[in-house]
Amino acid sequence: MAAPAPHERLVDLATGSGLLLRRLAQRPTRPGEAIGVDHAPRMLAHVGALPHGWSTIGADVRHIPLPDGWADVVTCSYLLHLLDSVARAEVLAEARRLLAPRPSARLVVVTVWSPRPAVRGVLGILARARPVACGGLRPLDPGADLASAGLDLTHRITLPRRGYPSLVLGAKAGPEAC
Repeated sequence: MAAPAPHERLVDLATGSGLLLRRLAQRPTRPGEAIGVDHAPRMLAHVGALPHGWSTIGADVRHIPLPDGWADVVTCSYLLHLLDSVARAEVLAEARRLLAPRPSARLVVVTVWSPRPAVRGVLGILARARPVACGGLRPLDPGADLASAGLDLTHRITLPRRGYPSLVLGAKAGPEAC
């Protein structure tokens, strides 16, 4: 869904140990520039070597030191479901700010979620009962959050295949931004 092209710039919010960056670096077609952003220096220390033109920034993902419209692609994997509604709104506003004012600019978010209510219920119970061990399993469909941030949903895919049951949403800035 992100499918960054060689002429595009990508920002990965909450990049953590850089898993997405490393996977993109292995592709034959990858963005010309990519920046992973995370507030935790210990996570960024695990990113490792990146291709020329790629880097990491230690920063709060609500306040990234990049100019407006810098990115063609912004990704945010497994962060939004950890945040309260105010922090989610701030992160999405920052993601929207970073998106270039072009129709092709896009945001891709991934959260823990399942299309099955029973699975969502179990995940929610685990997250509340064991917040340290399982707090990150709180299911979230951030579609309404994206709309509130002025982002138009373009794609919706559920991934029950491996790992966490997940929801992947693609979005673009609303027409007033382009």
